[in-house]
Amino acid sequence: MCAEVFTNGVEVFGERLSLSQAVVGSILAAIGTALPETIIPIVAILLYKGEGGAQIGVGAILGAPFMLATIGMCMVGLGALISFLQRKRNFEIYIEENTFRRDFSFFLLSYSLAIAAGVFFPANKPAHYIFAFLLILLYTGYIYQTFRADSLEVEAHADLYLSRIFKKLSFKVGENAEKFLSLLQAVIAVLIMVKGAHMFVEALEKISIKFGLDPLLFSLLIAPIATELPEKFNSFLWSLRKRDILALGNISGAMVFQSTFPVSVGLIFTPWKIEGLGLLSAIIAIGLIFVYWGYVSRYKRLPIPLLLLSGLAYVGYAVLVVLSITHGRT
Repeated sequence: MCAEVFTNGVEVFGERLSLSQAVVGSILAAIGTALPETIIPIVAILLYKGEGGAQIGVGAILGAPFMLATIGMCMVGLGALISFLQRKRNFEIYIEENTFRRDFSFFLLSYSLAIAAGVFFPANKPAHYIFAFLLILLYTGYIYQTFRADSLEVEAHADLYLSRIFKKLSFKVGENAEKFLSLLQAVIAVLIMVKGAHMFVEALEKISIKFGLDPLLFSLLIAPIATELPEKFNSFLWSLRKRDILALGNISGAMVFQSTFPVSVGLIFTPWKIEGLGLLSAIIAIGLIFVYWGYVSRYKRLPIPLLLLSGLAYVGYAVLVVLSITHGRT
C-alpha cells in the first residue's frame, strides 16, 4: 500500500516540476526507497559495536545490490509479463537505452571498485578512505549526468491521492499546493515503509538467533528481502502499467546509490574484508548487470525472459547458503 502511495506521490511531484523519467526513477524514487536498507547497515555498524555489528552491516551493504540485481529485476519482468498476459502491452520491456546503459555503467564501475577494495586491501584504512572518496565523487557525477541527460517527462498515472481527499472535503487544491502535497505524500509513505522494514527485520533477526543462523548470512540473504520490498513493489507497479523507464530507473538508480554511499560507510567504519558467500553475492550481482548492459548495448532491447531468469540466481544462492548452514551444523 505504501509503495502505491509513494509511486503516486513521486509521479505527480515529478510531473508538476516537469522532471524527466530518468531523474524521477533513478534519483528521487531510488534514493527515497533505498532509505530502509541504507539505515540498517549504518545503525548496525555505528550503534552495535564489535564484530557482530560489522558483519551485519557489511552483509546488508552487499545484500542490497544482490537483491536488486536478482529479485528486483525479476519483479520488473514479472510486472511486464502480467501486463502482457492482460493484453495491455507487447512482449518486451520499454527502455531508454542511454539511461539504462549510464546507470549500469556507473554501477559496474563503483561496485567493482568497492569489492576490489575489500578483496585486495582488507583492513587497509588509508586505501579505504581513498576508495570511499572516489565512490562519493562517482555518485555526484552520476547525479549531474542524470539531470543533464535527455529523457521523457513524467506523466502521472492517476490524480494525487491526497488531492482527492481534500477535494472530497470541498477544499480547493492549487498547483503549488499539489506540489507540496505530492512531496508530503511520498515522504509519509517512505517513513512508514522504513518503520515497517525495521519491524520485519527485527522479527527475522530474532528468528535467526533462535535457530543459530550466522549474522552475515542472515543479513545477506534474509534482511534485504524486507528492506528491498519498497523498490521491488514500486518497480513491479510501474512495469505493470507499462512505465518501464521508471521501473528500471528505480532499480538501477538504487543500485548506483547502494554501491556508493553505504559502501563508503562500510569502507570507513569496518575492516571491509570481502570473502566467502559475501564475495559470491557481489560477483553474481556484477555478472548479471554486465549481462544486462551487454545485451542492451548489442541488441538495443531487454527481453522479459532474461529478467525473469535473474530470479533464479537468488534461488541458487539461497540454496548455497542453506547448504553452508547445514554443513556447518554437521
